[in-house]
Amino acid sequence: MNRRPAHALLALVGVACLVGGCNESSIKAQQQGEAGPPIAGLNAQDAARVIAKVGDRPITLGDYAKTLDRMDPFDRLRYQTKERRRELLNEMVNVELLAAEAKRRGLDKEPETEDAVRTILRDAMLAESRSDLPTPAEIPMADVNAYFEANAEKFSEPERRRVAAVVLADKKDAAKILKEAQKAATPAAWGDLFAKYSTTAPKGKNAGNPAELAGDLGIVGPMSDPKGGNPRVPDAVRAAAFTLPAVGAVAADIVEAEGKVYIVRLNGITPSHRRTVGESERSIRVLLLQERMLKKERDLEAELRKKYPVQIDDQALAQVKIPSGMDRWFAMDSKMWPQGDEAPPAGSAAVPAAPVVDGGAPPAPTVDGGR
Repeated sequence: MNRRPAHALLALVGVACLVGGCNESSIKAQQQGEAGPPIAGLNAQDAARVIAKVGDRPITLGDYAKTLDRMDPFDRLRYQTKERRRELLNEMVNVELLAAEAKRRGLDKEPETEDAVRTILRDAMLAESRSDLPTPAEIPMADVNAYFEANAEKFSEPERRRVAAVVLADKKDAAKILKEAQKAATPAAWGDLFAKYSTTAPKGKNAGNPAELAGDLGIVGPMSDPKGGNPRVPDAVRAAAFTLPAVGAVAADIVEAEGKVYIVRLNGITPSHRRTVGESERSIRVLLLQERMLKKERDLEAELRKKYPVQIDDQALAQVKIPSGMDRWFAMDSKMWPQGDEAPPAGSAAVPAAPVVDGGAPPAPTVDGGR
């Protein structure tokens, strides 16, 4: 069987299967008076109202409202007119048509499709486990203050220094050049020295960089700061920079590191700073929410592992061969991957607004202008 159609329809089949299942169960629950929380302001009767059918599969007003509710608020604004609402309904109908045909062809039994549906179900379970969490703005200020006091080191920025250097290939004549550097009192004099002697000095059209940037290696923190390193600055050069008394000062001795010789100059100082709770409040709220989300997920996983026995064959796992060419991915330094520890989880920053219909008159969406 050609698997390309399966790949093309993975998301459609997964979504349609989930929507279809929820659709039938939600209608039954609403008929029994157990509809749960209102959908985008709809009552149970309105949410169960069928606005289209694809074969024997109904699409309800509740389904339509949920589709709108899942959108980005700006995307949702596109669907205020009758024509746009009809367009969205047609898109939902097309999803059902394609999913029905895919199921008829057996594509719902393809391993890729089943994996996609499992992924959707996983995300749905995680979203449900987080449904009672507050938004960052709803976290009590007392919790913010407590976190700030308990993690004071996270909100203190140590001194930072900008380092420049004349880099030489060996120690020959280094003492003489060092003496010249110590007499180069101005940025212009330092720039001339760098251009004349440094092996890292740009040539040709790039040689006209500002004197203030001559030999710049970047910013570093003190050796005691685990985040103060810089891949362009060897540790010995970094340590030397923090012995210099003022901006413009040049180290008293040459520094040997990584097979090169450095004449180190201090180009700038940023004083240490302790952020206030006000400056840190937003990031703290996001961190607290992330912690609570992670706890919810771990608690759910622990509960499910008790409910469904899990067995792992470590011996079989050890025999798995990494496909040729993939081993380099496993060897990559973790520092190359983005940390994003302050980025808010998707969907957690705000509660989506109810669908906008014809300028916001009624909260419930309608199709073709009628209810």
